[in-house]
Amino acid sequence: MRVALRPATEGDREFCFRLHEAAMGAYVAAVWGWDEREQRAYHDRGFAPGRWRIVTVDGADAGMLSVEHRPGSLYLGRIELLPEFQGRGIGSLLITDLIADADRHEVAVELDVLAVNTRARALYRRLGFREVRRHGDGDRKITMRYHGTRTGTR
Repeated sequence: MRVALRPATEGDREFCFRLHEAAMGAYVAAVWGWDEREQRAYHDRGFAPGRWRIVTVDGADAGMLSVEHRPGSLYLGRIELLPEFQGRGIGSLLITDLIADADRHEVAVELDVLAVNTRARALYRRLGFREVRRHGDGDRKITMRYHGTRTGTR
């Protein structure tokens, strides 16, 4: 299995929306309810082809990744994979690469995850992330942080 990243383009707008619906729709619905028009507007406001990367597996579009460089950390803004590519180690591989990059730069990795997304939370914990705080209405979101080997204890 060959996993690669390519820059997102304007032509990936619809793929990324449908990906978000497939990967996160049930979680969004559980927290806020899935309103197609509202979710489309949210996606259109946030879609950033210059910053997003498309995850490919053996040449096929499989997901997306968004990482922001912040003072003292790399922020994993989004990682989403189509359901047929989940559970195959792809997310772990991408996050492990991000952790290695953070270690090289002596910064932490941070992310936010919906509290209802227990599968993602379990993955992040297995990879060494720890809960930092809960926030949002009813503590719906959890900020998690990975402190690498060079930046202190995990």
